[in-house]
Amino acid sequence: MTEALMIAGMAFVTFGIRYVLLASAGHFTFPSWAKAGLNFVPPAVLTAIIVPAVLIPNGNGIEFNLQNASLLAACVTVVVGLIRKDLLTTIVVGMIAFGLFRWLL
Repeated sequence: MTEALMIAGMAFVTFGIRYVLLASAGHFTFPSWAKAGLNFVPPAVLTAIIVPAVLIPNGNGIEFNLQNASLLAACVTVVVGLIRKDLLTTIVVGMIAFGLFRWLL
């Protein structure tokens, strides 16, 4: 019974938070400085996710060398992304590069 109450309470809190935000959508607008600041959120979050995964692939410390398949594949992916400017191509080439570097190293 305690677990059921705890799950119900968590569901209520989660629904309540989301409902308040969705119900108030369209009733107020963000100031221009807040909109400008929110443009930096996706790159910051993706950087915070990707950099540790690339530089610390095994969780044993920073591996900044040519034996790091993640780092090599990330370099290839950045170059392809800058040249092609096509998300699908960048993702596919990055995945292939990562697989090849993992297989070769």
